Amino acid sequence: MFVFKLILRSAFRHRLRTLLTIVGLMVAVLAYGLLQTVVDAWYAGAQSASGARLITRNSISLAFSLPISYENRIRGVDGVNRVARSSWFGGVYQEPKNFFPQFAVSDNYLELYPEFSVPEDEMTAWRRDRKGALIGRQLADQYGFKVGDVLPLRGTIYPGSWEFVVRGIFDSPDPAKITRQMLFHWNYLNETLRKVTVRRADQVGVFIVGIERIDDAAAVSTNIDGVFRNSLAETLTETEQAFQLGFVALSDQIIAAIRLVSYVVILIILAVMANTMAMSARERTSEYATLKALGFGPGFLAMLIFGESMMIAAIGGGIGIALTGPAAAAFKQAAGGIFPIFTVSSSTVSLQLACAVAVGFVAALVPALRASRVRIVEGLRAIG
Repeated sequence: MFVFKLILRSAFRHRLRTLLTIVGLMVAVLAYGLLQTVVDAWYAGAQSASGARLITRNSISLAFSLPISYENRIRGVDGVNRVARSSWFGGVYQEPKNFFPQFAVSDNYLELYPEFSVPEDEMTAWRRDRKGALIGRQLADQYGFKVGDVLPLRGTIYPGSWEFVVRGIFDSPDPAKITRQMLFHWNYLNETLRKVTVRRADQVGVFIVGIERIDDAAAVSTNIDGVFRNSLAETLTETEQAFQLGFVALSDQIIAAIRLVSYVVILIILAVMANTMAMSARERTSEYATLKALGFGPGFLAMLIFGESMMIAAIGGGIGIALTGPAAAAFKQAAGGIFPIFTVSSSTVSLQLACAVAVGFVAALVPALRASRVRIVEGLRAIG
């Protein structure tokens, strides 16, 4: 208890300096946590992907579609048990800033996504309505969509004014699953294209392929691509996770920059913390010499300095960690749904805690070493 009181009084002897150091450490730990959460949010889609689903697309690029006739041929490959269609729509709701994913899908699409659930009556209503749409829970909460609402979109890839009726809201018990998207009938899109642009009809963006055994993913992918080798539209089949990571790879440099900034923030506060501890130790040289003269050893002096540094780091880091959750929620709200999944993970909190401890430990190393080596005569002559 005596040692703790001594450390506490030493830490707050210069209150302003200590408080500024604590605030700096708090801001650094908070910023580090938010930046790491941004990186996690970037990978959220890939992390929630299933290994039991494959994505078959045009081998050249996603900008090129595949003929609808490929569906039956894919279904005939050994190991395949389901095939669904999906085409990116890319419509605009009210104004461009209201961006959210929209997909034209086949009626069996959600059979491949058991993690999503729709009430049976809403699913029946959707299947009966040619212009029906299913809205994810996150999207419905963001814009206040309800069953029965008319949802107008202005087409970009498929020009024109399109109207859909919200017939159901799908959700997932797993909060890590992204439900900020809209699904509507691929047949409705295709029938409209047959009337407006015949050459664009009967084309699919990607095929979602359900397989019987996860272990067969590589073999089934190779067999599917082999069926269409040397055709006018060759395919590339990969796991859903690999498909999602392909999008993340396009932003590798941005993610690397975010990670770099997060580490730089910690290094800066380490320098500030080290300077604070060095100033404190230098001012107390005579006190350390006195303690040595009274019989306290170098280990006791080092313990005092490490204790002071760790106390400051614990307070600043603890406040920063406590504020990360509310700050992440505020950031998600301000970002307007750019990141559907933006929650602070336990690994991020562990990293924040580790950074705070590391800063406190490293900042005290040199001052503790110097204090333990101070000579009594020289220390008593020192002026702080």
